[in-house]
Amino acid sequence: MDVRLDGKSAIVTGGSKGLGLAIAKEFAASGANVAILARDQSSLNDAKAEIEKVAKGVKVLAISCDVSKAGPIEAACKQCNDAFGKVDIFVNNAGQSTRGPSETITDEQWQADLDLKLFAQIRFCRILMPQMKQRKWGRIISVLNIGAKAPGADSAPTSVSRAAQMALTKAMSMEGAPHNVLVNSLHVGVIVSDQIKRRFDRERPNVSFEQYVADAGKGVPMGRMGKAEEFANVATFLASDAAGYVTGCAINVDGGRSPVV
Repeated sequence: MDVRLDGKSAIVTGGSKGLGLAIAKEFAASGANVAILARDQSSLNDAKAEIEKVAKGVKVLAISCDVSKAGPIEAACKQCNDAFGKVDIFVNNAGQSTRGPSETITDEQWQADLDLKLFAQIRFCRILMPQMKQRKWGRIISVLNIGAKAPGADSAPTSVSRAAQMALTKAMSMEGAPHNVLVNSLHVGVIVSDQIKRRFDRERPNVSFEQYVADAGKGVPMGRMGKAEEFANVATFLASDAAGYVTGCAINVDGGRSPVV
């Protein structure tokens, strides 16, 4: 099976760290031009250099963009189209985990979470999907959480916005299918990433980070936390022609942790 992205161009939001960076690296190593978007330009520059170490002969853009706002999204899409000539693949990965008892979440917190996740997806796809339909080729991948299918206590609003994104993904897949624009979501469980490192720093447990990761993985059926590279491999498959008959799917990449398929 040939999983290559030669001649394709991709946008990856939240691309300076964690899962977004892992996906961008794998895309570039598979032959795609890649634009990584995040807010901090310094982190973006470091990520760009990291991607360029593993990928030769492709273009890599590092664009500072607040994806919670319409204006920066429009500007970023124009910059990518100008640089690449087209955008074939869009990965909506930017996000955060706003949690707490529902009655404590303010309107401002709800709106910020929805803007960052759901409305970012809406706004990017409003610009990029018509171009993909016209060319009869496109891939849209939303990086969500298994909480979108099986929310836990104190998981609002993050589970609600993710569930809305999952519904949007399914609706767009029906619109895109006749035009070979395939739309799927990938649902993360517990994967070693910057988010896990930040949680470790917050909790300051009396163990090493390696032990913390090992302990956290014991609750996963596979007995370990996942690797960002494993998640990126699935995203790269979905972005390729090898997945040419896969659309409208919500795929768990979680080691079997989700109670919902």
